[in-house]
This record gives sequence, C-alpha cells and structure tokens, in this order.
Amino acid sequence: MSFAEAQRRDVIRRQEAKEELERLNRRRAEREVEQRLREEEELRNQRLQESAQMSEWLAKEGDFQLDQERRRAAIRIKEKRAKAIDFLALNLKYVNPTVDEDESAGDEDAGLEIDLDEPYNIFDNLTVPQVEELHNDIERYLSLEDSEVNLDFWTNMMVVCKDRLETLQTNRHLGAEVAAAVESDIAVLLSGKTYDDLASLQRQVKNKLTSGEPVDTDYWEGLLKKLLVYKAKAKLKSLHEVVVRNRLEQLRKRQRDEALQAQEELLAGVARFASKKWNNEVIPVEASDEEVVPAEEMEEYDRSMSPEPIDITKLASEERDFNIVTEVEALQALLEQRRTVASSRFVPKASQPQLEVQNEEAPSGADLASEALYRAEAERDLDEEEELFNLEETIANPTSYNWEDKYRPRKPRYFNRVHTGYEWNKYNQTHYDTDNPPPKVVQGYKFNIFYPDLIDKSKAPTYKIVKEPGNDETVLLHFSAGPPYEDIAFRIVDREWEFSHKRGFRSSFDRGCLSLWFNFRRSFYRK
Repeated sequence: MSFAEAQRRDVIRRQEAKEELERLNRRRAEREVEQRLREEEELRNQRLQESAQMSEWLAKEGDFQLDQERRRAAIRIKEKRAKAIDFLALNLKYVNPTVDEDESAGDEDAGLEIDLDEPYNIFDNLTVPQVEELHNDIERYLSLEDSEVNLDFWTNMMVVCKDRLETLQTNRHLGAEVAAAVESDIAVLLSGKTYDDLASLQRQVKNKLTSGEPVDTDYWEGLLKKLLVYKAKAKLKSLHEVVVRNRLEQLRKRQRDEALQAQEELLAGVARFASKKWNNEVIPVEASDEEVVPAEEMEEYDRSMSPEPIDITKLASEERDFNIVTEVEALQALLEQRRTVASSRFVPKASQPQLEVQNEEAPSGADLASEALYRAEAERDLDEEEELFNLEETIANPTSYNWEDKYRPRKPRYFNRVHTGYEWNKYNQTHYDTDNPPPKVVQGYKFNIFYPDLIDKSKAPTYKIVKEPGNDETVLLHFSAGPPYEDIAFRIVDREWEFSHKRGFRSSFDRGCLSLWFNFRRSFYRK
C-alpha cells in the first residue's frame, strides 16, 4: 500500500468517525428532548389528576355542607325554632322527593304538618335585619347547590329578596305612602299575568325603550325591573304547585302505610284471639251467684212492657225540627258515606289536639298567698309622689320557648309604681321656689311581677338591663321566668341605681311575687 493510499484511507476513516460522532450527538440530543417532553407530559398528567381529585374533594365538601344545611333546617323545623330560610329549603325537599330517600324517618316527616304558602310571601312579615339575614342565607345556598332546579329556585328567590330590600329602603327614605302608591300602580298592571304574558310585556317595554321615542325613561326602566321580579314570582308559583302535588302524594303514601300497619296489627290480634279460643275450648264454668230462671217460669211478653210510641204533636217546637229517619234510610246514608270515602283520592287525617298539661293538684298555700298579695298591692293607696307604671314595652325579637307544645305561654300579672319628685340642686334653687316648683323627674321604680303558677318554683325569675344603640336616655328592663310565663319588658330611665337597702333597694321572690324596688343615685356637686 502506497503512502497516498494510506493517507486517503486515513482521511476516509476520520471522516466516518466524525460522521458517526455527529450522528451519536444527534441521537443523544433527540433522546434528551424526548426525555424532557416525556417528563413534561408526566408532570402535566399528574397536575391534571391532582386537579381532578381536588375538584372532586371540593365537590364532596360542597355536597357535605349542603347536606348539613338541609339536616339543620329539618332539625330546627322539628324543634319548632325554624328560621325563614328553613321554610324555603322545605319547599325544595318536595320538588324532587327521591333525593331524600337516605334520610331518617324523622327527617322525612318533618314539616308535613306545616302549611306551605308561595315562597315569595315569606317576605311580608320580615323586618330589614331579617331580610338581610335571609339574603345571606340564600347566597350560601346558591354557592352550595349544583342542581339546575334548585339553582333556578334560589336565583328567583334572590331576585325577590333584593327587590324587597330595595322596597324597605325606599320606604325608609321616601316614606311608606309614596312608595306604596308607586307599587300599587305597577301591581295593578302586572298582577294576575302568566309567565308568557310577562315575557311578552318585557319585550314590548324593551322595544319601547330602544325605539328612540320621547318616553318617561325612569318609569319604563322601573317597570322593566319589576317585570323581572314578577317573572321570578311566576316561576316560583309554578314550582310551588309541583311542591303541593308531591307533598300531597307523600301524605297519601304515609296514610296508606299507616293503614296497612294498622290492618296487620288488627289481623295479628284477631289471629291470636282465635288461636287462644280454640286452645281453650273446654272452659270450666264456675257456679254463678245469679239464679237461673227456667223457661217455663218466665213471664210471657206483653205490649205494656215496652214504652209507648212517641207522639210528634206532643214534642217541643225545637225537637220537631229534627229529621226523623227510618232504620233503612240510616243504613243507606251510612253506605253512601262509605262509598264517598272509598272513591276519594285523599282522606285528610284529623289532627289530634295537643292538650295542655295542667297541674291537677289543689292550689298550694303559696298560690293563694300570691293572689292575696296581688290584691293587697292593687288595693294599696298610692303615695303622694307615686304614680302607676303599667306600660309594658313590646319586645323587638320575641323569644321562642321550647316548652310551647306542653304549656300555653301567657303574660304574668304585674302592678308597678314610679316614684317622682323634685331635685333641689343649685340651678333649681336659683330659678324655682315652692310656689313655682321645677319639673318632676323620675327618682325610682317599684316593680311587682306575679308568677303564682310557676312550674319550677325553686328557680327565681331574673331581670336584666338591655341597652339600645343610639338611645342614651332610656333602657329596657327585661324580666324572664320559666314555664308557663312569657318574657316582659318595661322602659325605664337610664340612670345609676342605688343598691343600698337603707335607701329603698329591694330584690326578692317570695310567695310567687318578684319584687324589684330601687331608687336612682343622687349626684352632689361641690365647688
């Protein structure tokens, strides 16, 4: 091999080695790119799985919170301390009854005894704070619900709730009479229309606003806003009809189950009685103390033994008005009533009135003494500086008692006095005298609240002072006791009390009478 041939082969070998090295570098770069893409794809898939799992957890958490809200509403309704939102949630319970199949029997029957009205009528008797609280509760349900029907229900309720809030705020600023006049005009125009009529009217109003004609823009925009509210009410009304039908069907189902259960118990009782009778066919008859009269010694029947038929002409005028029917006519009327019951689709079950549990014991000496004490306090003459003070204050948020189903709540009797007089301070001594006295001021009170029928006499009634925001002159004196008495409150002057017994303070509960006497502390000024 010549030198030139060797050099040529060496060049070729080096060129092949270089090409092989470049090819290896390219493959390694491709593998690195593929590895990076594969890792990015795995990370992307992992993030997607984690996101799906997180969304599933969030959905389960939302379902759990929604289920807890519904259960709390059912418990509050069952315990007769329901809020406004609970009655609205009760409507959705009967929209789709299959949703509540996993609930307990107690929760299924909760609310069947409550008469459900159209949902939007719940705002009629609510104050502004209560409407705001209901607004927040509806927002919470909107964030938790995922059913299309339920979301539509809560959305429509939110529209009506916002309109009610705006109405209450308008009444506060413009006055109830002006707002009622505007509302009545719109109500006359929109009331009684169906959802399709309201939708058609809405299109007409929009066309009128966009036509460019000279119109009263404020009126037509207000009418358009009210149209949305009345459309929401129309949807709620149609949903309420579904609720009533499903609720009626559930009542029928429960009555059928109760009837089948009663029939099974009756058949079981008859079977037990029949088996017991056949097992005891031979029963030894004990000797009777009554004398058995032989048939031949019995006296024959005579017509004089039976009473004479009644002569209608001899009856009183009010007794003649009674309908006289024969035995056949009475049986026919009974059969007709039975056919009516058998052909009717729903037979309402008569509700058994809950009797108030009363203490049947004789009145105790404490009760009689309390009644005598009340009469003695009422007959006692007033002092020269005393006046009657029997103006009871209405409690803003009345308390619901857990014993209402057992005892009938009632107000206690009371006989109160207010002590007034003159304050002869330096200013009054300078500007007034005995012939021209200063105005009288309240110097104290004497409260006598009577609880003669208190169930638990070992626990004395209590009182507390309730201060109202923005009112620095008066406070509410709130009295509370156990069953069967309701809470009462009186408005008194907001001044510091004198708690010294030497200065007339008295707080005692004796013989069913709560006595709270107190005077206000007098302020002395020094130069």
